[in-house]
Amino acid sequence: MNRIARTTLAAALFGTALSVSAEPVAYTIDPTHTSVTAESRHFGTSTVRSRFSPKSGDITVDTAAKTGHAMIVIDVASVMTGVPKLDAHLKSDAFFDAANYPDAVLVANSFTFDGDKVATISGELTMHGKTNPITLKSTNYNCYLNPNFKKQVCGGDFETVIQRQQWDVKYLIPFVSDDTKLVVQIEATKN
Repeated sequence: MNRIARTTLAAALFGTALSVSAEPVAYTIDPTHTSVTAESRHFGTSTVRSRFSPKSGDITVDTAAKTGHAMIVIDVASVMTGVPKLDAHLKSDAFFDAANYPDAVLVANSFTFDGDKVATISGELTMHGKTNPITLKSTNYNCYLNPNFKKQVCGGDFETVIQRQQWDVKYLIPFVSDDTKLVVQIEATKN
């Protein structure tokens, strides 16, 4: 093979490799490693923490184009505080009204990156019949090859503070803080 043919072949292979790595990569959330935690101050003393489980979700990330999309459906009735009576109260119409609003849905269509790592995701949170904008900041993000099932897994921890009254969840404000910290712990497996 002459030098021109080798150069042309190398350029074609290099160009193909670049176009493959620039493709968006789709992931499905792993429900065993994904959850949402809500933290609110209780009467100015302790912090009440509630954990919610996902029903479904998918993520698409394109690190070359610096774009992404995420959709996570959270089961409101899955709320757990470690206190069954409090769990029932949070599911009631005084708080989340899980009977009428069984799902909270996070849809993010704007991603920012720090190198190849997702830094923030922005979009909308629909909960309790209301939709409002939301931006979550990454406090940790990583991808790895899972040694058990030989697939890429990406994920991290994302957090923000919301005012729950924006979603008409107003019970006991200001005694139970309007400001609520959300922490989204997520891991997703490449399709």
